[in-house]
Amino acid sequence: MVFLDGPWRMAMGLRPLAPADWLWRDDRVEPELALRRKLIAEQPDEVLACLPGMEPACSELLAMAEEHLARDHGLAIAPSRMTGGAALTRLGGLAQEDFCLLAADGEGAYRLRAGVLCFPSHWSLRAKLDLPLRAIHDPVPGFTEKLAAPADRFMTALEPDRPVWRANWSLVEHANLPAPEKRKPVPGLTSANAGERLWLRVERQTLRRLPESRAVVFTIRSFVRALGEVARLPGVAAAIAARLREMPPGMAGYKGLPLIGEAVLPWLDRVAEEAAGPPRAELPA
Repeated sequence: MVFLDGPWRMAMGLRPLAPADWLWRDDRVEPELALRRKLIAEQPDEVLACLPGMEPACSELLAMAEEHLARDHGLAIAPSRMTGGAALTRLGGLAQEDFCLLAADGEGAYRLRAGVLCFPSHWSLRAKLDLPLRAIHDPVPGFTEKLAAPADRFMTALEPDRPVWRANWSLVEHANLPAPEKRKPVPGLTSANAGERLWLRVERQTLRRLPESRAVVFTIRSFVRALGEVARLPGVAAAIAARLREMPPGMAGYKGLPLIGEAVLPWLDRVAEEAAGPPRAELPA
C-alpha cells in the first residue's frame, strides 16, 4: 500500500507499468460498470467530453482498450470502430477506470481535451476541460513550485512503449465512488467511531502515450474501503497516522485533515497500539 512506503514527500512517484497490467478488473466489475453506464446515460454532459480535434484520439484509445480487454482479460469484444463521444461512451461502460486524454497545444503545454470521468474525487471534468496541466493542479499545494516543471518534462518525453503508474490516497467522508463535491465535515465524528465513519480512497493512476495521435492517456481506477477494515491490517494504522502527521499544513488542508484530524489520529494511534500488543516482559538473566 502506498502509505506504507513513507515518509510522506511531494513527488510524482511514477513507476514502470507492464502493458498487460494496464487496466484492472475485479469482483466489483458488474456493479461498477452498471453505475458507470447509468451515469453516462443520465449525466452525459457531466461525465463525458470530447473537444474538436480529439475524435481520432478517442477512437484510438477505445481500440487499444478493447484489444487489451480481449487479450489480457479474455473478454469477447469485437472492434467497434467508434469515434469521438460515442467511443468514450462505449469505453466508459467497458472498463472500471476513468480515462482522460491530454494533448499538447501550440506551445507544447498539455491540456485536458477529452475524457470519460464517472468517479471523480472532489473535481469535475467540465471544470478542468481544456486547462493546461499546471492549471489543473493549481489547487494542489506545492505543485507549481515543486512538480509543475518535472511534470511538463515528463509529458513531453513519454513514449508509447514506456507506460507508468502511480498511486494516490486520501481519507474521505463517504463510500461513494462518484464524489465531485467539495469535502464536508462529518457530523458526529469522534475518536471512538472514526473507523466506521471514514473511508480510505485509493486511486491507481496510469499514464501512457497513444502511438498514432500522440495524445497522453491518464487513467484513474478508484477503490473505496472502510477505514476500520483496512487500518487493522498489519502496520497500516501506524503508517497512515505517520503520513498524516508528516504532511505540511497546506497539503493537510487540501486533503481535508482539519475536518477529521482530531478524531482520526487518536483512533489510528489506538488501533496501532492494539495491533502492537502488550509490551513483552524482559527475560531474567
